[in-house]
Amino acid sequence: MTNSAPPTQGRTPAGGPGHDDGRTPRPGLSMGRVLGIPLYVSPSWFIVAVLVTVMFEGQVHDVVARPLSYLVAFTYAVLLYGSVFVHELSHAVTARIFGLPVRSVTLHVLGGETSIEREAPTPGREFLIAFAGPLTNLVLAGLGLLAHAALALPDVALLLLEALTFANLLVGLFNLLPGLPLDGGRLVRAAVWKATGRSRSGAIIAGWVGRAVAIGCLIAGAYLATYTTTADDGGIGWLALLWSALIASFIWVGATQAIRAERVRDRIPLLSARALARRATLVTADTPLAEAVRRAHADHAGAIVIADHDGRPLGLVNEKAVTATPEHRRPWITAGELSRGLHDDLTLPADIAGDDLLDALRRAPASEYLLVEPDGRVYGVLAVSDVDRAFSGI
Repeated sequence: MTNSAPPTQGRTPAGGPGHDDGRTPRPGLSMGRVLGIPLYVSPSWFIVAVLVTVMFEGQVHDVVARPLSYLVAFTYAVLLYGSVFVHELSHAVTARIFGLPVRSVTLHVLGGETSIEREAPTPGREFLIAFAGPLTNLVLAGLGLLAHAALALPDVALLLLEALTFANLLVGLFNLLPGLPLDGGRLVRAAVWKATGRSRSGAIIAGWVGRAVAIGCLIAGAYLATYTTTADDGGIGWLALLWSALIASFIWVGATQAIRAERVRDRIPLLSARALARRATLVTADTPLAEAVRRAHADHAGAIVIADHDGRPLGLVNEKAVTATPEHRRPWITAGELSRGLHDDLTLPADIAGDDLLDALRRAPASEYLLVEPDGRVYGVLAVSDVDRAFSGI
């Protein structure tokens, strides 16, 4: 099963802007770049590869003797994920054709994920990007059927061809199910967006349909477990139930996140740096930390700013560093030692709000930002933890 990840834009900023180094954790083992797009493989893929190898080996053993049958079965597992990779690459290439930057392609336990930086600007482009993946699998399945009819192949090659043809057909059709986070859900979103002129309506509807698809997958797995499990099937029915439960949970979580993301977007225009700002106490760099904290408490301030003797801001004292410093050491440490120097990206206008605010936080990830009035006076400090809390509970 594959899905195209929702764009980074529009996600809750919790856990995002708060990273001081600005680096995004790698989603898996780096396998290099294809067409300039980073490719990662999650460690979970190796677990699936082993399971696919063991399950498929029973069919291969009818054609090839052991231990060579295990090698052939593992080859099938690799080729299967090769089909998943081509599926995701088609999403990525289509997105890049429309000028959308692609962050990465990742293969994982349930298939793959294409991380696209921004949303498609129109429902038509959203539709084409989403449809590119399933279409690729259906084309591969068609080519497989054509090759099966036209070529005289050895038994091993024929077995692999038939298995891959069926797998591509299954992946293509499954991803067309009409619910997020599957590609079919993105098609529904694009269609509703086109009909109503509102991408939000499409995402909400596709998210709720995705939840229904998740329940359907679980019911289908329960049916297989109930009516196909026998003493002679090796427990395949119960394995189908386990796998369907895993897929159902993945779809349910993805659909729920899509619905939640739209609620987050409703809040973004209301997000105001001025409303979230903490009062700041200005101290010089040589002020003992204990004294700086005392002044902040006296001023009912939630932040400490390093300034020169003329009151010009020079740096921000890191709240986590202050909290981590034991009280008995605070008289012997200066506030300047726990500060971070200011640069242009860490100084924001007090009136910044909405998407402009989130863009500024993404551009220069930090834990605190200085807010200034149009005349240059210090208004306060914006803590990213406060921005995160503004989105909590959605």
